[in-house]
Amino acid sequence: MPEGFDGAFENPREDAVRAILSDARVIAVVGLSGNPERDSHQVAAYLQEHGYRIIPVNPNVDVVLGEQARPSLEDIPGRVDVVDIFRRVSAVLEIVDAAIHIRAKVIWMQDGIIHHEAAAKARAAGLQVVMDKCMMREHRAGFATGQRPD
Repeated sequence: MPEGFDGAFENPREDAVRAILSDARVIAVVGLSGNPERDSHQVAAYLQEHGYRIIPVNPNVDVVLGEQARPSLEDIPGRVDVVDIFRRVSAVLEIVDAAIHIRAKVIWMQDGIIHHEAAAKARAAGLQVVMDKCMMREHRAGFATGQRPD
């Protein structure tokens, strides 16, 4: 277990979540499905419509939402601000390791994804962590005007 891990986790305060959403430009969506009926696709489409660059991370698809999919985080050219995770809990620690390796700024675990050890490891490496929250819902709540603030 990462040093300093005590099992306690609190998501960032509402203003900090709003700052993450304001500052982010590039979001790698791990587990983004090409199926428009899937939550990952709907959330990514919403974020893309609101000014974010979406990078699909899924070795089983070629293009999603007009963006070239990458098989892994390490295959993404350029920087990534947020790693948005739509994968099983058992895959989260490996994804966090990759996010640390590529120097992402934020780990965002979608609704139902809770991994305290991965969260502690990410924080120890200097990443912000949001866990068990929907990025689309948080954006809607924080920016009811529609577009991501610049």
